[in-house]
Amino acid sequence: MIMPQGIRKVALVVHVVSSVGSLGAVAAFLALAIIGLAGQDDRLVRSTYVAADVLARVVIVPLVMASFLSGLVQSLGTTWGLFRHYWVLVKFLLNLLVVVVLLLQVKGIVYLGVASLESTMSNSDQLDLRRSLVIHAAGGLVVLLVTTALSVYKPRGMTRYGWRRHHRPRPGSS
Repeated sequence: MIMPQGIRKVALVVHVVSSVGSLGAVAAFLALAIIGLAGQDDRLVRSTYVAADVLARVVIVPLVMASFLSGLVQSLGTTWGLFRHYWVLVKFLLNLLVVVVLLLQVKGIVYLGVASLESTMSNSDQLDLRRSLVIHAAGGLVVLLVTTALSVYKPRGMTRYGWRRHHRPRPGSS
């Protein structure tokens, strides 16, 4: 089912804005995670984790979810389809991976934000979790950049399903 042009354009704007916004928000989160891991000043380290917690819960999670859902709507409501082209399918699976990893990381992010408010945090406290935030944010940023590149370049190649749908006989044609 193809969406009417007006609705398709609104859905595309929502998708582009939420995708670009999530890319920028994850980059900001990575900067905070690096400062929190490498920072020497106790107050700076503590404040970065409070900011990272707020950024993750209030900005990143909603933007990533909006990007994922609006991308799904775009793929199902346009001629691109979800399963017709490899680049759309790969982009969908990569975004699904981002959503899953992000939702798994939120608990640790919230924990660090709350812990940094309740006590002093030295450079050795929660070191594994703090390193994990840097690694996952960097990985998430790379994946979001790859999905952006896929959206721009749209590499050729149809899936078997897409090829069959594209080459099936049209009703009423001989």
